[in-house]
Amino acid sequence: MQRIRLRYTKRGRLRFTSHRDFQRAFERALRRAEVPMAYSAGFTPHPKVSYANAAPTGTGSEAEYLEIALTESRDPERLRALLDESMPAGLDITEAVEARTSGLADRLTASVWELRLDGVGPEDARRAVDVFNAAGTVEVQRRTKNGVRTFDARSAVVGLEATETDLSQADRPTDRPCAILRLVVRHVTPAVRPDDVLSGLRAVADLAPPVPAAVTRLAQGLLDEETGTVTDPLAPDREAAATEPQPAGATAAATAPA
Repeated sequence: MQRIRLRYTKRGRLRFTSHRDFQRAFERALRRAEVPMAYSAGFTPHPKVSYANAAPTGTGSEAEYLEIALTESRDPERLRALLDESMPAGLDITEAVEARTSGLADRLTASVWELRLDGVGPEDARRAVDVFNAAGTVEVQRRTKNGVRTFDARSAVVGLEATETDLSQADRPTDRPCAILRLVVRHVTPAVRPDDVLSGLRAVADLAPPVPAAVTRLAQGLLDEETGTVTDPLAPDREAAATEPQPAGATAAATAPA
């Protein structure tokens, strides 16, 4: 059985798809592309697909991950192209590698988010970010199925900064001021999401964008505690493939003249 790890996106209007919506679209794509999927046992077999830390509904993402199990070996890049052709535009399969290491989910320990705040001036955003970063704790509330829960949104934040933006290159050009925040946050329990950080900015610095923020996950992976950066979770699989010795026949075929 071969395992393939895929990276996919949620772009444009497709950021409003729920995780269940994506699951249905992806399983249809598997059937259209005639992928030789492995199935679970039992009375209701289903394709062996493992989803890892899906982004909340309403947020865009450039770095979502899943793993599939196949009954026959396939070339990862060819498989990626077939699946991408079968998915709606905006739910794009951007990368595929054969799983050669264990623990993909264990390597997703942090995310990098971009928060676009239309109607907020960059200076106001910087002042609010400074107040948030200086705070020891920032308590916020979130409604859950078990009622309202209060927790600290500050401790999980590794980095929060206001960055410069060129409105001519923005997704939604406007005459209004616009601030861009870059957020690096650890994956903890309970999860601290971008909207929790926005709630914290409102609580400690009275920063309240006039329209909902446009939120996009730029990356997720293993957090480097020394540098505060997030590394590519598929890199170990690519490195393992690059260092794996090729069979003698394959090497000879690759070096033979056309």
